[in-house]
Amino acid sequence: MDANRKQLISSYKTFYRDRLLDDCIPFWMQSELLDRTYGGYMTCIDREGKLYSTDKSGWFQGRCLWTFSMLCNRYGKRDEWVEAAKSGADFMEKYIADADGRMFFTLARDGKPLRKRRYMFTESFYVLGMAEYGLMMDDERYVQKACDCFERMLAMFRDPSCDPYKITPKSYASTRAEDAVAVPMVLVSSAQLLRRCVKDPERKRYYTAVADEMADFILRVHWKPELGCVLETTGPNGEFIDTPAGRTINPGHSMENSWFLMNQYLTTKDENLLKTALQIFNCSSDWGWDKEYGGYIYFTDVNGRPPEQLEHDMKLWWVHDEALIGALLAYSITGEESYWKLFEKVHAYAFGHFTDSTYGEWYGYLHKDGTVSHPQKGSMWKGPFHYPRMLANMEKLLSCLEDGKQVETLL
Repeated sequence: MDANRKQLISSYKTFYRDRLLDDCIPFWMQSELLDRTYGGYMTCIDREGKLYSTDKSGWFQGRCLWTFSMLCNRYGKRDEWVEAAKSGADFMEKYIADADGRMFFTLARDGKPLRKRRYMFTESFYVLGMAEYGLMMDDERYVQKACDCFERMLAMFRDPSCDPYKITPKSYASTRAEDAVAVPMVLVSSAQLLRRCVKDPERKRYYTAVADEMADFILRVHWKPELGCVLETTGPNGEFIDTPAGRTINPGHSMENSWFLMNQYLTTKDENLLKTALQIFNCSSDWGWDKEYGGYIYFTDVNGRPPEQLEHDMKLWWVHDEALIGALLAYSITGEESYWKLFEKVHAYAFGHFTDSTYGEWYGYLHKDGTVSHPQKGSMWKGPFHYPRMLANMEKLLSCLEDGKQVETLL
């Protein structure tokens, strides 16, 4: 590596660390995110950090818990981060699960349930949050809670008929059976995080095997090399469904999936997995990049038909977070200059368009032309997760590049 590139890497490392610790996290700590009365997190935060709704996202109880715990594990315990994490863990212990064991999608401020959805995504973020918190607290009880929840998720994925909660499905598989890539995707990332958080080597090997199983499922069912894409929805055995849903490509999900697969390669050293993960990243970036205005669109149709999602050509914050991680991780593994150039291109667009230079943090939603669509900083879907996870991962990758080392695993 020449001296100019090394100096540039060092500059980027400082940039990402500063954005995390001096901009992103301070915005949330100074906002009304933390519920000082009932505990937990209120993510419906406007541009200035003030509440516009007190309803709570079930997803973000686990996601915020993960973020504050991760900060302690990576950058050292600060009292305010420990307090914020404990508030989320205590709230989830009291309120997140229904009597049947499944977890709520939305809750009132005081923890009373508002809505429960059929999928297991709240559970997946419970796993991330509790495992990272247990690691931070050096308390195996919380890690075990995460492991137990993960096993229930895994059992339902492998055999939906064994669902102990007997929730009525929202669609009729007898008419059209469908499989969504998001489910094995969260199982891959959850297994990788549990592998990092458990101490026993045998358990680490177990979670590596489960992550391999989920990765294989994604590649066997949803990855379509003949089409050059990952399909969001297929039949249970990978059958192509010629409907708008069946033709949908979500470039952000696919790029996120690709770096999960690259992250798996860092442990297994499976060269075939790496080759496919890079193919997925490359084609997903190509499908998503807007050649007219720059940035990544949200959805597209594999056959060029009209997407049914009205927001299909919007630019969302999290998609660019995943693209940044994927590009820099690919560069760190392969050394290929094309990935460095892509990283710099996405970096320039993302920080040039999503940054709120007045109040801090990132806007979440842009129009196709890159102008701000909505000034909110938090909602049921956006909060301190994708953006701080990206910043911490980028700082970690850049630190390893600066030191001439290969990163062992991402967060």
